Amino acid sequence: MIRFWKKRVTDPIQTDPVLEQKRKVLKQLVKQKFGGSLAIRMVDSGSCNACEAECNALSNPYYNLEALGIYFVASPRHADVMLLSGVGTFNMYHHARDCFEQIPSPKWVIAIGECTKDFGVFEKTYAIKGHGDLKIDHFIGGCPPTPTQIIEGLIAFAKGI
Repeated sequence: MIRFWKKRVTDPIQTDPVLEQKRKVLKQLVKQKFGGSLAIRMVDSGSCNACEAECNALSNPYYNLEALGIYFVASPRHADVMLLSGVGTFNMYHHARDCFEQIPSPKWVIAIGECTKDFGVFEKTYAIKGHGDLKIDHFIGGCPPTPTQIIEGLIAFAKGI
């Protein structure tokens, strides 16, 4: 057998011990509260997409939420939780509401980013409806929140239910 490389092609992932502890706590909470699997449906109700970019980072090898039993799903019918970002524009309000109604019970809404709370920089925009009667069960602040803050928010949410 011919070896083309004399050294490793990629370096091992350097992990943060504090982050690893948070991951262990979150994995244990998902196991206790959700039977080992938590399905999240991400809904953008009119945002700048910074929160969505940070949520996408949760799927990379460094954070790797899937190893903890947490999955982002395409259908609300497969979800346990709706992760809601954005201000709630007139065009997206009904879609967010429909998504929530399609999630089987028990179901929760986690709002992510400052826009969901106080509309952020979009406060004076004519296109905002808000989230109306959609009950927010947990809020993860930040503009945008870092992946670590999102993990901390998921821990706080799971502890609160």
